[in-house]
Amino acid sequence: MLQGTGSDVGKSLLAAGLCRAYLRRGLSVRPFKPQNMSNNAAVTPDGGEIGRAQALQARAARVPPSVHMNPVLLKPTTDIGAQVVVQGTVEGNAKARDYHALKPKLMPRVLESFDIIGAGADLVIVEGAGSAAEVNLRDADIANMGFAEAANVPVVLIGDIDRGGVIASVVGTHALLSESERALVAGYVINKFRGDVTLFDPAIDIMAERTGLTCFGVLPHLPEAAWLPKEDAMALDRREEADDAAARPIKVAVPRLARIANFDDLDPLAAEPDVTVEIIEPGVALPGDADLVVLPGTKATRPDLAFLREQGWDVDIAAHVRRGGRVVGLCGGYQMLGTTVTDPDGVEGPAGETSGLGLLDITTVMGGDKTLTEAAGTEIASGEAVRGYEMHMGATTGAGRERPWLTLGGMPEGAMSADGRILGSYLHGLFASDGFRHAFLERIRARGAGGIAYETRIEAALEALADHMEEHLDLDGLLAAAA
Repeated sequence: MLQGTGSDVGKSLLAAGLCRAYLRRGLSVRPFKPQNMSNNAAVTPDGGEIGRAQALQARAARVPPSVHMNPVLLKPTTDIGAQVVVQGTVEGNAKARDYHALKPKLMPRVLESFDIIGAGADLVIVEGAGSAAEVNLRDADIANMGFAEAANVPVVLIGDIDRGGVIASVVGTHALLSESERALVAGYVINKFRGDVTLFDPAIDIMAERTGLTCFGVLPHLPEAAWLPKEDAMALDRREEADDAAARPIKVAVPRLARIANFDDLDPLAAEPDVTVEIIEPGVALPGDADLVVLPGTKATRPDLAFLREQGWDVDIAAHVRRGGRVVGLCGGYQMLGTTVTDPDGVEGPAGETSGLGLLDITTVMGGDKTLTEAAGTEIASGEAVRGYEMHMGATTGAGRERPWLTLGGMPEGAMSADGRILGSYLHGLFASDGFRHAFLERIRARGAGGIAYETRIEAALEALADHMEEHLDLDGLLAAAA
């Protein structure tokens, strides 16, 4: 089990790299994360949902994603509350304090999923959540040491040297663990090292003296890791503009909604050599020279419509449209493009109705069962194939749907304006379809750069990650610790 000395230390990508590395050694490998908190989710073939990171890890292990790979998924809807998804199915909403009381009841189902994932596998790579030493939450923990002790799983601590203070984070984490928890810790890995790695050798001796732990390796920073989808919105805080952004002719602006979800929909666009994707932070106007504005998914459409208006982005979008700019809405962003979003039963918060942006002649009513399905079809305008998944609450109707954007499974899907410049769809992941993406961008501007093969690049990044593990980690030692 990989447990962090803090959040965002690279556990998810390390787990993916280890899945691929041990798969290449001929082992049957499965990923597992007891509890995840993220609005970036993926749909499984059996119609459930799990964290996006576990879907990537399943891909690395070359196995279909399963709801049991991430039995508890928390999808934040407010600063203190989240939708609770258990074994792929929504089981309600809970505030943080209420969820803390609920966790002991979830442990049996977490252990059940762990047994299901482990059946027939040679190795399970388990990913913790946040910090291993959140001792204030330890009494009901199902994500880190609480799970490790219940399942008797050996633990490897992950420290991020890029943040600074990595020696203190490893030693301090070890000091805060109980004796029984320390007995499960086999060692540690230092992640994201830059520079001469031999300079860290004295630190390894110091940490051995203070903790008695084995160092399983120091991983240098790997640029190719940036090609892979990110687990949660923390990654947006560190997103850097490309050095050659000024030379990229197509500019895409994306307002950072308060409850932004599934923002990895943007990754294939950002990967194109002639496209700049700018994440616009709250308080900053949408750029007037953008070619395309993308309204991304959101965990709560009506609250984020209010947030969008608070930032003045509705005015910016209206001006963008008057200038002839294009707008794409994905999932919750698609719902925002309509005339109204109504939530009669309070599915996403207080019941009520909110006016949309009025750019498409559609209305959305929240309620009913959550749609969770993989889907494939074509874009009507280009005839290019698209595929992805739907993950949303509510039903969208209206005259705007008489001009669908896509066909999925032979049925019309989405909506578009009469001039084709305003487009909306529930299909997450459609920009990962290379032919469609290239045709779509060609309609924005004649392109001087060749389009990339996005899925090929993801595979190349996973292979590079596995090579990195082989070169810099003691994979034999880790495997022996797992046994």
